[in-house]
Amino acid sequence: MPDPGQGLYYGLLETNEDVVIEEMARKMLTSPNATIFPGPLVLWAWNDHAVEKAKAVLEIAAQIPEVMIIPMPDYRPKYPKIDPEEVINPNHPNLTIWGNKIEACIFIGVHCHYANLTLKMIRAGTNCCTMAICAEQGHEDAMLTIRDSDTLKLRKVAQIFKKVREEMGIKLPEGGENVRFTGTQSKVHGGKTHTNPLTFMPSAAGAGSASAFGHTAEQMKREG
Repeated sequence: MPDPGQGLYYGLLETNEDVVIEEMARKMLTSPNATIFPGPLVLWAWNDHAVEKAKAVLEIAAQIPEVMIIPMPDYRPKYPKIDPEEVINPNHPNLTIWGNKIEACIFIGVHCHYANLTLKMIRAGTNCCTMAICAEQGHEDAMLTIRDSDTLKLRKVAQIFKKVREEMGIKLPEGGENVRFTGTQSKVHGGKTHTNPLTFMPSAAGAGSASAFGHTAEQMKREG
């Protein structure tokens, strides 16, 4: 596993994590149906730190034209049927990858043991390039990964994505509506096809919505 400041680059140790982040940017900017998968650690406003990390994730998304954002709100299996345009689930993540024809993805804010399970299944059963921005030690099952990703590092990732995008000559749409809705998301938003991710910036911490999914702030502190 990489030491602080390092990353994994297609299975090899890279001593400069910026090199890994730049490759993440290139893959997300050029791969069909690139998708960010935010997990419970950034989806729910457990505390102020989680809120700030969620804002930084949206800043990353704002640099990727046509990116999709599909959440992993919790870890319980979805039976009898999952809507691959609504969520991704660690017990059968390949269904969401196949259903949306995703060829590059980034996982952020997923507890490590569930992220490892998910990454293994995607690598084994799809052609998707897997990337993980991890708050702990990184993920050996991801093709590209960095570690110790607090709010400052996530904002650094957003800045590197911006730099790479500009170097590649890729422009953002006017008005900033660069995130593409899935079919299910479009129905929820009145038929809109795209949105500006920065309009969804969270404003305050509170565990009310998380508790509806069986989580508590105490569990997050124990597992995160």
